[in-house]
Amino acid sequence: MAKPVPYAHNPLQELFERMKGSIKLKSKGFWGRVGIIALLVYVMLHKDISIDLEFQSLPDTPRESLAAAADPFSDGKKAKPVSLKENVPAGKKAKSAQAWDDNLANTFSNLGFEEDAGSKAEREAKRRKKLAYVKKYAAYAKDEMKRAGIPASITLAQGLLESNAGESRLAVDNNNHFGIKCFSRTCKKGHCSNYTDDTHKDFFRKYKSPAESYKAHSELLKGDRYKPLFKYKKTDYISWATGLKKAGYATDPNYDQKLIELIQDLGLDAYDD
Repeated sequence: MAKPVPYAHNPLQELFERMKGSIKLKSKGFWGRVGIIALLVYVMLHKDISIDLEFQSLPDTPRESLAAAADPFSDGKKAKPVSLKENVPAGKKAKSAQAWDDNLANTFSNLGFEEDAGSKAEREAKRRKKLAYVKKYAAYAKDEMKRAGIPASITLAQGLLESNAGESRLAVDNNNHFGIKCFSRTCKKGHCSNYTDDTHKDFFRKYKSPAESYKAHSELLKGDRYKPLFKYKKTDYISWATGLKKAGYATDPNYDQKLIELIQDLGLDAYDD
């Protein structure tokens, strides 16, 4: 911040003040009043001239220079907007980011959907994990297809995607393989728990077993929101995947394509027979 401009000595102004004190303003003499008026006019004109000269002496630049001249307490620079994020100590930022990552419902680390996602060995390792998941839970998916009419391929693909092939925190800690959230305001203990998803305040259902999770998924899809899906054949997994996306099962804009890719890559449609 610039320092205040020091007081400028003005001998004419001081002379005027002394003269003003020596003259009796209460005098009713004509010439006395004329003299005072003339003196005041002279001083005012002199003041105007000095102000003009001061502005003419300013450098012909930028508005910042004019602003500094107009405000003696300003350095002529624009104030930088204050950002709350910038004021957060680096240590706290890192801690906050780490807490967010540690509480993610799903990292999708086992599901690379790009052709060049990782090395060949990494892609093969991910594929083995996905196949192991299918082998472990295919029976549940087929049972739900018989009971609720949902293609087993769709159930398995959603299970793979929503649980990170069974390794997400949500799947491991909550037995929740389908990312089913809790919207109840009167939850009992053990009904749900908090994980980071779209926000850090999302709550997800807890289940006693993966089998219970698979049944809950079927019940969810039998609701009014997904009712139009049941007009498609059990073998039409493409329409089911597209319908799930349109109904808003997930916020991912490529949700349907990811399900279809999983089904085709792993041959999950074989379980729809």
